[in-house]
Amino acid sequence: MGVALGVSLLLPATPAAAHNSLTGSNPADGARVAEAPARIELRFLSKADPATTKITVVGPDNVPAAGGAPSFTGSRVAVPFKPGRAGLYIVGYQLASSDGHPVKGEVRFTLTTGTPADPSPSAAAPTTAGPASPSAAAPTTAGPVAPAAGSDDQGAPVWPWLLAAGLVVAGLAAALLRRRTTRD
Repeated sequence: MGVALGVSLLLPATPAAAHNSLTGSNPADGARVAEAPARIELRFLSKADPATTKITVVGPDNVPAAGGAPSFTGSRVAVPFKPGRAGLYIVGYQLASSDGHPVKGEVRFTLTTGTPADPSPSAAAPTTAGPASPSAAAPTTAGPVAPAAGSDDQGAPVWPWLLAAGLVVAGLAAALLRRRTTRD
């Protein structure tokens, strides 16, 4: 028991454990899509809170492309998609992790076929799905996804923690074997 306590004190807590991150999307980041999907889906590591989650969808020339409010199912958020003309579409997301730390990023995909541009006056500002905030009209900045390099947690790699855990387990196993052989 003393060894386990000592080992647990040597290992620092994983800082990214409380941080949410994007794990995937449909359409996928960087995808070229010929047929417009009915909705855009974002998948996160943890459940997204509707009160703190904001999703924006804009198409070519910053024309809004969210067709309604997002729906939340566990760690998935779906936004109805209102396609415009062919071109680049940017899905921006911002949500709070369980520790309150903001996570934001974006998914980009290209619609290769489209519809005529919407001549309505609402095309002047991006559509925001979610709670209003001072930055609701501004799309998020570019960045890779999964883990979102544009997120504030800087996408900390997991492999150093896995390596450290493996070394600790190997060390404990060696110590136990050594202890057994000295008793015999």
